[in-house]
Amino acid sequence: MMTMNEQSAEFLSEYLETPAPTGLEMDAQRLWAEYIKPYADEVQCDAYGSTWALLRGAGENAPTLMLDAHADEIGFSVRYIDDNGFARVERVGGSDVAIARGRRIRFLGTDGDVIGITGNTAIHLRGGATDEKAPKLHELYVDFGCDSREEVEALGIRVGSVGVYCDGPLMLNEGSRLVCRALDDRLCGFILAEVARTLAEKGIKPAWNVVFANSVQEEIGCVGAGMLAFRLQPDAAICLDVTHATDSPGLDKGRYGDVRLGQGGCLSFGPVCHPNVNARLELLAYEKEIPMQRETSGRVTGTNTDQVYRSRSGVPATCFSLPLRYMHSPVETADMRDVQSCIDLLVAFVESLKPEDDFRHRL
Repeated sequence: MMTMNEQSAEFLSEYLETPAPTGLEMDAQRLWAEYIKPYADEVQCDAYGSTWALLRGAGENAPTLMLDAHADEIGFSVRYIDDNGFARVERVGGSDVAIARGRRIRFLGTDGDVIGITGNTAIHLRGGATDEKAPKLHELYVDFGCDSREEVEALGIRVGSVGVYCDGPLMLNEGSRLVCRALDDRLCGFILAEVARTLAEKGIKPAWNVVFANSVQEEIGCVGAGMLAFRLQPDAAICLDVTHATDSPGLDKGRYGDVRLGQGGCLSFGPVCHPNVNARLELLAYEKEIPMQRETSGRVTGTNTDQVYRSRSGVPATCFSLPLRYMHSPVETADMRDVQSCIDLLVAFVESLKPEDDFRHRL
């Protein structure tokens, strides 16, 4: 099981508690930047908030490795406020409407946070709810405890105000399982920061430049990572995201694959994922006895890898994922043993790099 020091544990808790809906990631980005700054040579962000920390390599003109995660999370934005003070909403990213009723949502108002609740008409008034279907998006509404549009607006809520679920982190029954909203992909941003910390504390000076990239707007099309890869021109990249753990009831492994919590990070194989980068990761996992799982992506990965690998003339890249149950819900669940195995393998990868390494194909 992963044993975090007090500073890392405090950072992770605060990082998870900080809202970062797509397009409004900067509060979380500043927190991440402050934590990683002592372990890097410089920290910067771009026009839309993608933030990166650079660890310079040992030699001049060293190649660059990009390690990427994304900072944004799903949420809801206000579409309309009626005369009675109830708000209708739009999805931000892939928010699941089927579980959206009867929830507390933390909206980022103009004057600070505002809590609203999604209405849930009592089952008694819904005819017993036999064989009831999930609500449609336009049927959802948010109750701010107000009686008019003017009262809602006085709280600092406008059309376009964005909110996320209130559910914060907890360890499930004192085990290794962490539960929280936004583990997708905040937990991978934490992994990157811990890789940087581990390299610094072990005194490892990599042969390559290493860019720890925490990109924005993944949930609406992997936008920030594309901008960042174009700017930084990496020579290789590993993109971290979450993947579906298929070890909970009702999931057909023949359809979705066999990915389990507690069995290590999951390496993706498919056209997007460069076989030379994958081969290095597989070899290191075997040599250092680091648990690792495999999954396949027939066309695209659905992650930042899809944008990074096609940047400019192409970047040898792969997708390395953290198994996650109940994705895009307030109870996303990960195993901290998998977090540690991801950190261990990425540290090993950085340490293995030599100045002459080249992951591109050659004739």
